[in-house]
Amino acid sequence: MNWNFRVLRGLARLTFAQQLILLALVPATAATLTAIAVLTRQHLGNLTELMRANAQTVALQVATVAQAPLSRMDKRALQRTAQSGTYQPHVQQVQIWTEDGEIVANSETVDRARGEGLQVVVPIVADDGRHNGKVMVEISLSAVQNARRSVWLNVAVVLAISLLGVGLAGWWAARRISEPIRALGKAVDRLGAGEDASVAIEGTSEVQHLQLGFNQAARALAESRRLLQSRINEATAELARKNALLEVASQAKTRLLAAASHDLRQPLHALTLFSDGLANGETDPVKLQRIGHIRECVESLDRLFSELLNLSQLDAGVLQPQWADFPLDRLFDEISRNFRPVAEQQGLRLVARKTELWVRCDYVMLSRILNNLVSNSLRHTLEGGVLIGARRRGKGVRIDVVDTGVGIAAQHQTRVFEEFYQVEPAGRPSARGARGMGLGLATVQRLTELLNTRVELSSRLHKGTCVRVLVRSAPAALPSPAPSPVAAGTEDGEPSLANLRILVIDDERTILEGLSVVLANWGAEVLVAQTRAEALALADTWAEPPDVVVSDLLLQGGDNGLDVIAALERHPRGIGSGTARLLVTGETKPDRLREVASAGIAVLYKPVSPRVLRQSIHAQRAAALMNTDA
Repeated sequence: MNWNFRVLRGLARLTFAQQLILLALVPATAATLTAIAVLTRQHLGNLTELMRANAQTVALQVATVAQAPLSRMDKRALQRTAQSGTYQPHVQQVQIWTEDGEIVANSETVDRARGEGLQVVVPIVADDGRHNGKVMVEISLSAVQNARRSVWLNVAVVLAISLLGVGLAGWWAARRISEPIRALGKAVDRLGAGEDASVAIEGTSEVQHLQLGFNQAARALAESRRLLQSRINEATAELARKNALLEVASQAKTRLLAAASHDLRQPLHALTLFSDGLANGETDPVKLQRIGHIRECVESLDRLFSELLNLSQLDAGVLQPQWADFPLDRLFDEISRNFRPVAEQQGLRLVARKTELWVRCDYVMLSRILNNLVSNSLRHTLEGGVLIGARRRGKGVRIDVVDTGVGIAAQHQTRVFEEFYQVEPAGRPSARGARGMGLGLATVQRLTELLNTRVELSSRLHKGTCVRVLVRSAPAALPSPAPSPVAAGTEDGEPSLANLRILVIDDERTILEGLSVVLANWGAEVLVAQTRAEALALADTWAEPPDVVVSDLLLQGGDNGLDVIAALERHPRGIGSGTARLLVTGETKPDRLREVASAGIAVLYKPVSPRVLRQSIHAQRAAALMNTDA
């Protein structure tokens, strides 16, 4: 079966002309060989019978002559008689036997080489009819063998001539049939390549009919292709026009968001500072309640601006993963500390299950992903709570954020990760507190792409939602040393800024005033400047450089904080390695974000809460002192 399959596969690889020639040669070869085999067998059989008859004749002649000497037992005469028989053509041996089987005469040829022979035995009959003995004549079959060799040579010649003739005839027929088909195949290839193709009408009537049909189909196809190409060109031009419009709209959206974000962040940042200044030392419950309401509004606006900032940073491409191995439980504890008060205020439960798993990821990006997911779940959960857990899946770790919220209908689940897409289920409220802008899950999607992983969502309407994030696992490291106790000189767990000289640079007078109030309340000595000239003028007069420089990025007249800090570094009495540097900006344009990221200076994005500002100033001051000691 396998042999037949290989034969058929080999035949399929032959060209049409080769198959036609083979189709002519195989029957012709079989017929010629069969005919030659039959004729050769008959010829050799006749020649063998002729040799047998010749031997029979010689034996009869010897038997007749040997009759009288055998009756007298004249062995000499019998030997001469036997010897006379060997003189006949092709006779190899002659023997004369008595009736008892005794050999009384034996003669063999000596002038010819002996080979395969044919023996014939004839009785010797006396006058009275009795058998006196026998004569055996062995005749050589060399003539038959020579004839056989001659026949095979003739067979080879005849077969070669026959096959050559049949092959030429088959080649002529195959060429006449296959050449138009080959030309038709080449035309089909040209047609498939998109070229115009036609074939000449020639060959047999069947082939001509096929060629005529092909030419008609090729003309129709060429016309259809020209029409289709024309439509494709029109569609491509329309698509390019729409893509250009989309690009313009996208750029306009980015510029609008950046401009709106920057312009609104400035007064919001000042409002944050002034609200903290108002709360400092205030004891009147009514005023404290109103200040609390102001802070809630500020926090709501801060959340909206943070969503815009996250998206702008992703568009700018300034975020790159900083891979590190860390225990997942540390991140869960941080999320629990940040969101448990929010959950309790809404009458919900927030459960972060303990885990011993370690992951290899960017801590800040993963934290931002889970913060967005937990915040989104709390906002859309009316009763029950939110669960955060992790479990190993193969070589990775799957983090689940599960809530008992209002859920997402199936038709919306594929779109909730799009920018500005929000779902409001009919018939019941979807959130507590202020609504977002529909950027939280979009930011999650973009961050998971940066981390080369994926986020999965499953939800049932009015039942809840589960969002899963897959990250790489890491081997657990040795326990880190216990954190050192809070350094002396801190207040309520917050780092102390007492006796620090801080230079604040901002072109907004309200922000300068707010920062001055807040920093002064923390015990710092504050220097303020609105422009580069004012900052350099302060450098001319101060006895020693400030400990910290806090500068806005965008200043008046197109100046920026990076250039002002560089100018202070070049000033003869300017800042050195011992001065900490901190940028505070509300800018969200992608090119500006890339500029800030490449500067190597710590940056905070407005509005900045007083607690975050205080911690950042302390951290940058500690880093500057370490660099000075090194």
